[in-house]
Amino acid sequence: MTTTGAYQETAGVTTRGYWWWGRRRGVVLDVGLALVSALECAAEGGRFAGDVSLPGALGVVLGFLVGAVVLVRRRWPYAVVLVSVAVTPAEMGFVLGLLGLYALASSEAPRRIIAALSGMSFAATFIVTFLRTRHEMGSPGFDSEPWYVPVLTVLISVGFTAPPVLLGLYVGARRRLMESLRERADSLEQELSLLADRAEQRAEWARTEERTRIAREMHDVVAHRVSLMVVHAAALQAVALKDPPKAVKNAALVGDMGRQALTELREMLGVLRTGEAAAAREAAGVSACGPERGPVAETAGSGGGSGAGVPLAAVGVAAAAAAAAAAGDGPCLGDIGPLVGQSRDAGMAVELVVQGEARSYAPEVEQTAYRVVQEALTNAHKHAAGAEVVVRVAYRGVEVAVQVENGPSAADAVGAGLPSGGNGLVGMRERVRALGGAFVSGETDAGGFRVSAVLPDTAGAEAEARSA
Repeated sequence: MTTTGAYQETAGVTTRGYWWWGRRRGVVLDVGLALVSALECAAEGGRFAGDVSLPGALGVVLGFLVGAVVLVRRRWPYAVVLVSVAVTPAEMGFVLGLLGLYALASSEAPRRIIAALSGMSFAATFIVTFLRTRHEMGSPGFDSEPWYVPVLTVLISVGFTAPPVLLGLYVGARRRLMESLRERADSLEQELSLLADRAEQRAEWARTEERTRIAREMHDVVAHRVSLMVVHAAALQAVALKDPPKAVKNAALVGDMGRQALTELREMLGVLRTGEAAAAREAAGVSACGPERGPVAETAGSGGGSGAGVPLAAVGVAAAAAAAAAAGDGPCLGDIGPLVGQSRDAGMAVELVVQGEARSYAPEVEQTAYRVVQEALTNAHKHAAGAEVVVRVAYRGVEVAVQVENGPSAADAVGAGLPSGGNGLVGMRERVRALGGAFVSGETDAGGFRVSAVLPDTAGAEAEARSA
């Protein structure tokens, strides 16, 4: 900073600067010290000029200018020390030398330069003090020991040089320490700001994940029931006048479907609103998906569907499924029988095949297997009206596999006109992969559609390994 009225950038804050001074009080302090030094040098310069037969006014002016060099001690401490050393033979510049050594020692100058200039100042002071003391000791009537002059000279030189240097080194080290602490504090503040931003991003991601999870749960709960209600309503409309008893039966089925949909919605919302109670029930081991449910009953079902998209929040889906199932609020493998029975009542030709010895799995595994079958049946109602469907459930030790395959739609079949959001397969794939399983879907050679999922029971496998 070399011009008055310019601005300095300090710690990211713009402040008004005065030449090489950062603050106004620094200007006031240095001007005051320079005035004291200038007056001292002017007085000693006038005396020195009289001793060497020079005009006293010239000595006063030169002394004043020499003392005013203190003004540049912050910018050029080397110059201040060198000037003080240069005027030492004239026995002037006591204040100038002290301030110069202090400014030099407290600056960012290399240690070797500080030591060299301090040594020069000590040597100059020692020589001048020794000669003057020896001259005064040589006057008549003054007798002293031989060691007196050297010891006195050393003490005076050390007293003149050491205190400002040591004080300057201490102040400089303290200043650097404070700057280091300030930089560290700024760095920590920046890190905290970054952590806060990341926490906000994670919170936003969690909110998005939660919305996606709730939307998927709503889809799983409502889509299948409403699809069956639409199918029964269409059948009711067709037979209302021709076969009143059958119309009454279909109406009763529509009512049952609606009540079941409402019940599942209440259960799901209860899990969302009472997470702590669900966690407590899970810790207590309360689950409706136990071996007491018995093997899967043989009944009817269907499969097929479509949908595409990018998986979202798979981990959140697994956590939600685990919480709901462990709390006893989610469906299980034992519910697949009634599930496919509802599709049979809607007029779909279904075959259920169960392979292996029925056993219980982790709640989230059973619920995910149920949801895969449920969504596949819903898609079959939407896209494969009149097709024959085969639902397969295979118990394979520490894993369970489910498959829903439907043939091509019947030529004379009329679909129920159900809308499709294109998210069915996406939801199934996310659920299965979140549990570390495998999911495959696609068209068959016969023109139908197949959905397959294999779900490992990791917790059960670990428990068996520990027991073994």
